[in-house]
Amino acid sequence: MSSLVATILAVSFPLGIAAGLAAIGMGMLASKAVEGVARQPDATGDINRMLLLALAFIESLVIYVLAISLVLLFANPFIKLIGG
Repeated sequence: MSSLVATILAVSFPLGIAAGLAAIGMGMLASKAVEGVARQPDATGDINRMLLLALAFIESLVIYVLAISLVLLFANPFIKLIGG
């Protein structure tokens, strides 16, 4: 296996897993927020504020994985270890 193929595999799998799990988490979070608003309509502002904060935290984790993946793809520090 060439070093380019190994690098692409090392970059793509964590990014796909992070994006997929973040999407699942965001969907669950949104459904619970809608349930909370349905149960207590007067708490809509607080629920929306907490929902947006939690969604931003989840999305930031995916952006961190993307940043690490781009570093591994374009400035791979491990390229000498895998024989490239």
